[in-house]
Order: sequence, then C-alpha cells, then structure tokens
Amino acid sequence: MLPDALRSRLALARRSLLPCRGCLGPVGEGAEAGLCGRCWGGLLPLPEGRCPRCALVHAEADCPEATAWDCGDALWDYHGGRPPLGALLLPGIKQGEAGWRKALLGRVLRGPLPDWAAEVDCVTAAPSAWPHRLLRGFDLSAEAARLVAGRLDRPFTPLLAKGWLRGRQASRTESQRRRLPKRAIGLRRGAAPRGLILLVDDVWTTGTTLLRCAQALRAGGADEVRVLTLFRAL
Repeated sequence: MLPDALRSRLALARRSLLPCRGCLGPVGEGAEAGLCGRCWGGLLPLPEGRCPRCALVHAEADCPEATAWDCGDALWDYHGGRPPLGALLLPGIKQGEAGWRKALLGRVLRGPLPDWAAEVDCVTAAPSAWPHRLLRGFDLSAEAARLVAGRLDRPFTPLLAKGWLRGRQASRTESQRRRLPKRAIGLRRGAAPRGLILLVDDVWTTGTTLLRCAQALRAGGADEVRVLTLFRAL
C-alpha cells in the first residue's frame, strides 16, 4: 500500500493532466470540482449603479420592470467570466453535477449579502415543481435559501408551491416566460407569510417567477418582500 503522502501527490498529478471542464485550459492552482481557478473567478458581482429593485442598470428614474418587492439583488452576474460561469454551472448542476453544486453552495456561504438582508424576518425559496425535485433529488433554490437563512440567523420556511404540471421556465422563450399566469404559483397549504420575507431563487432572468412568488406572498399576508438570487442575467 502506498503512503498517504505519495497517494496524494499521484492524485494531484492525475488531476493536473485533465483539462478544466469549463475553459479546457490547464487546471492549475485554485481548481475545484474540475473547474480551474480562472473559471471560478468568473463569479463576478453585478455592476455598480444598478437599480435597487430590478438589479439592472437603466437610465429611467423609475424602475421599468414589473416588481412586487421593494429591494432586489443577486450575488453574481449570470454571464460573468469566460466561459460565462453561471450559464455553465446552473444547467450542469440541474443535470447532476454534484461537485459543482457543492462548490457553488460553499461560495453562497462566503459571498457578501446585501445590507438590507439583515432586516428580514423569514427566508423562503421560489418553488420548483415536485416532479423536478423528485428526479433531481435536490432543490438548489431551497438549499441556497437555507444557507442564507443560517447566515442571517433567521428561520427558513417553505411558503410557496408550484403547480406540478407547469414546465420549467428555462425551457421557454422570453415571451412565454413573461406570460406565466398568477395561478402557476401559490401558497402552500397552511402557509401564513408574515412580516418582511426574503425570497431566494437560483437565477433571475425575466423576473416573472419572482413576480408571481412575491404576489402570492403579499396576497397571503406578508408585509414586505425582498428578493435575492444567486445569479442575475444582465
């Protein structure tokens, strides 16, 4: 049997021979879950001067996006990095890349949160349809929401449910996403949202899913809703 130190060096040597699964370049220092440090450096913050509600930079004085929340932000730019890291990670994670999922959630534990997040009373997650949760064996938005709740020392409460016949928003065109009906997302049976609620999701594109979630929470009794996602598509 080889000594532990030698086995570790051999394992490191084997990994160094494999290209990065993102940029296909050398893996090198800072690699994790098959992605090099340069690729992980693509977790870029959103630009300065962004709107505090829609998290986009726009010239209009008033936010042009339809929102049902008072504050909205994201940890990272979905298309940041080369290759665009969010666009690489999220589809891969949802197809079973457990190493990427673990590495990304580790960064959720360390990433900076907006100052207003500390003011919330409760954290919840945008829901996914139960067949998708069953097939994947996890719910990335809920896992991220639990981590954020732990960091804020606030309770995580699953408040929302999605109609199980509704397909994934990611599989739809932008026009189809924006036509998501209100009835597609509602409160869980017995849910009673109260106070200031932080709604967490994995990616914010058109914002229609977040809008329907926030509308359901406000209609159910929440005083205020704030939104935080892992990624924002700019």
